[in-house]
Amino acid sequence: MGRTVPLFFLLLSVSIAYSQAPPAKDVDINAPDGTKLRATFFAAKTGPGVLLLHMCNTARKSWEPVAKELAEKGINALTIDNRGFGESGGPRFEGASPAVLKQLNEKWPGDFEAAYDYLVAQPGIDKTRIAVGGGSCGVNNAITLAEHHPDVKTLVLLAGGTDLAGMNYIARRSEMPIFTAAAADDEYNPATLQLMQWFSEISGNPRTKFSGFKDGRHGTEIFGPHPELVDQIAAFLVDTLVTSPVDLKAAVTPRKTAASEFWTLVNQPGGATKAAAVFREARQRDPKAYVFPEMPLNLLGYARLQAGDKEEAVELFKLNTEAYPASANAQDSLSDGYLAAGKNDLALAAEQRCLELLPADTNGAQFKNQLEQVAKKKIAKLKSEQK
Repeated sequence: MGRTVPLFFLLLSVSIAYSQAPPAKDVDINAPDGTKLRATFFAAKTGPGVLLLHMCNTARKSWEPVAKELAEKGINALTIDNRGFGESGGPRFEGASPAVLKQLNEKWPGDFEAAYDYLVAQPGIDKTRIAVGGGSCGVNNAITLAEHHPDVKTLVLLAGGTDLAGMNYIARRSEMPIFTAAAADDEYNPATLQLMQWFSEISGNPRTKFSGFKDGRHGTEIFGPHPELVDQIAAFLVDTLVTSPVDLKAAVTPRKTAASEFWTLVNQPGGATKAAAVFREARQRDPKAYVFPEMPLNLLGYARLQAGDKEEAVELFKLNTEAYPASANAQDSLSDGYLAAGKNDLALAAEQRCLELLPADTNGAQFKNQLEQVAKKKIAKLKSEQK
């Protein structure tokens, strides 16, 4: 018996030491222009690496629960304060003028490249197994970074949007699984939950995951009431980077969903009519079918306008009003399409409908006030031209 007690305590101490998170290390990373960027490296010795980019209402510590769990599971993680946030240099983001915000946005891609370079340069990092995560504004930042690094294996995207290029990146990289999540009570955009689910639907990879919550608010804020999201993210990254690492060169049979079929068709020249048929067929099968969010189609409509394809733009805007009949913004965009096409009477009718819908519109008060001012100016101008 005398020999078993020391052995028991030895085993216990080993177990405790193994369960504890490896020590995290705060580091400074030099941006291309010399600005100091503060980051924290959660080392797991030899293994994959993950770069985590925060939201524009938080700082790097918001990702700490995920980073710690990843390190415990053998995945190195790097969190970083964006330029203008936390302990990083640069003009402050909060309360900044439009000019400063523009400057920060232009600098961020280079900053994140420096962070990526730092991560992959650490001893023991397996450069062939790298992932990037982002929350809110970090979603677009993560996608932009991945676009410049074709060997990034997977993305974790929480409650944020991206531009058309980013959406098409997700849709066309069927070899890359992604993890998306959001909460229904997101305080910044009531459509965020549906948008993140749609991102998962247009991703063709069968290993893509989506996690939705009734509450939790915005992005990494969900970790508080729902610590299971931390576990879900860690499990996804362990699966795709450790257990069965993603092979970007392996043949993948893309998942087919109504959303992916719609988005593929609508992005083709003259594809609005075919895409509309997919939408209507889906709605016939299920009146509540969610085939596309309002925002992406709106962006695509304006892209068509800029390219000079006015009729196609009008068709896309019309389809948005069909899918979202209660949206004031969809009517405002349709009015712009009609104006570009020289159909002023229809433009006036759409703008008047925009004003009618505004009181019950689910967007925030600031957005609605701005839209109301724009709509009233358009209506006044169009009526004056009728005289």
